[in-house]
Amino acid sequence: MTYHTATALVIVFMKQLLLLVILLFAGIAHSSDDFFSAPSPSSFDDASPQFLPVEEAYQSQLLWNNDDLLLSWTAADGYYLYKERFTIKAAVDGRAVAISPKFETGKLKQDPNFGETEVYYHNTTITLSGLPADTFTLSVTSQGCADAGLCYPPQTQHYTVDPIQRQISESAAPTIAVNRATTLSGESDKDKALWLILVFAALGGAILNLMPCVFPVLGLKVLSFANARDGSPLNHGLVYSLGVVASFIAVATVLIVLQQAGAAIGWGFQLQTPWFVALLACLFFVLSLNLLGLFEFGGNLMNIGSDLSRKNGYAGSFFTGVLATVVASPCTAPFMGTAVGFAASQPAVIALLVFAFIGIGMALPVLLLTLFPAGLRRLPKPGIWMVKLRQFLAFPLLATAIWLAWVIGRQTGADGMALTLAAWLLLAIGVWLHGLGNKLLAGATLIAAIAMLVTGLNGPQDNSNSTSGNFDKNEIQRLRESGHNVFLDVTADWCITCAANEALVLNTKAVSEAFDQHNVTYFVADWTNYDPAITALLADYQRNGIPLYIYYPADLNAAEIMLPQVLTKAMIFELLNR
Repeated sequence: MTYHTATALVIVFMKQLLLLVILLFAGIAHSSDDFFSAPSPSSFDDASPQFLPVEEAYQSQLLWNNDDLLLSWTAADGYYLYKERFTIKAAVDGRAVAISPKFETGKLKQDPNFGETEVYYHNTTITLSGLPADTFTLSVTSQGCADAGLCYPPQTQHYTVDPIQRQISESAAPTIAVNRATTLSGESDKDKALWLILVFAALGGAILNLMPCVFPVLGLKVLSFANARDGSPLNHGLVYSLGVVASFIAVATVLIVLQQAGAAIGWGFQLQTPWFVALLACLFFVLSLNLLGLFEFGGNLMNIGSDLSRKNGYAGSFFTGVLATVVASPCTAPFMGTAVGFAASQPAVIALLVFAFIGIGMALPVLLLTLFPAGLRRLPKPGIWMVKLRQFLAFPLLATAIWLAWVIGRQTGADGMALTLAAWLLLAIGVWLHGLGNKLLAGATLIAAIAMLVTGLNGPQDNSNSTSGNFDKNEIQRLRESGHNVFLDVTADWCITCAANEALVLNTKAVSEAFDQHNVTYFVADWTNYDPAITALLADYQRNGIPLYIYYPADLNAAEIMLPQVLTKAMIFELLNR
């Protein structure tokens, strides 16, 4: 098969893929209710009999005991329930009311997901006292795992309890929200239909193009489409789009497989691995040197999208899409959080579809330019200005590399940052050797830099500079019980949107004074390093990435409020003045 034949097949495949996605979207939109069923924890291994369905692994019974209720749980052999993952809420006519659950002492277990925690094997009983005198609804959320390694998603059961007639009935539909805040407009994300989630996914993907990491990578590539000599701009746009969509589906597949294996992770999880952040910083550093004209890659190395302005092959277009997805990983755009959070609670097919639409949204602006050649023809002709623009776009990439080196310092301490800078030194030496024509030594320095980072940052690290791992959700409850409103900020040093919100809104003098005036405690949950407690919190609110902002009123009966991912001062003031 010749190169041009293979290229033609790729283009035909991309066109068919886009048509398939459109048809699939139309079919799902017609019958979206079928996809809102709970995901099966064994969906990736249906032929394997070792894991029980969740309803067989854990069985419960709710009974009266004088004026109290007894909630009895039985776990199958080899299965256990987390004590801290139980959430029990009651409501009368939709208004939350307080009840008093009493838990038995569990067994301490060194759990791979939550560290040392109390769990229940075989059976346990929860005593519910202080019950309302009127008919009320009761929701019970639980989560368990199997010793063999599988963790089930949180499960919620709903009951209607009549204390006068001593009647208990279980209902399939939820009657109150469980660990899910309303938005500022009072709407819950659960109310959104699948088609709207896909629209949000595409919008979030499109906005990713404006992020400082991504924009410099794409700017010169768009110019190169206008002057493509081997193939039409539309074909280049389709191949680029295929690279983006395929990369998002690949990331989603890894995310889903790890979650099905019991790992508590979310969008951006790869940035909680110091050596990955260091390699990403090195990639930005090398790309900035390339755009400054200090070296030019030759041959197949150009296929990773390094020389964005001079190489126009289809492989370069495809891997530019891959590169754009990689460099977008520190970002969560507006609308994207809702889509990713929804995907995390759905079957694998729906989750992959949502991530595919994020990729389609990200690829769409570039693809639209190639669909309308008149727009490309209006771009200036190639000239010395392109060289200057190329050099200018190197500086945002270099600034991003410096920022990622700072993230490494926050994650691992000064030694990790120094190791990253030493890798930059080796890469610079490799660039110099490459310019002298000694490609063998240049390749050796590249391998040495990567090996140094992977081995040096793959063990226990000094993360004393970071507050990751110190999150305690119970502290929020204690603050509310003591009369404080709480503003929760789930953030990370590698999250660009988080940093912008904190610099422009949350850490400003006006907002700080407003928090003081309204008795609001600003509570930070740092997800820079892996923290299963924060990952579990995100899952509680149907989120799979950050930032996440929740406002908890001091009134325990008042609804929690979830804010958008992009904040403004006016939004905060409106919230506090309600």
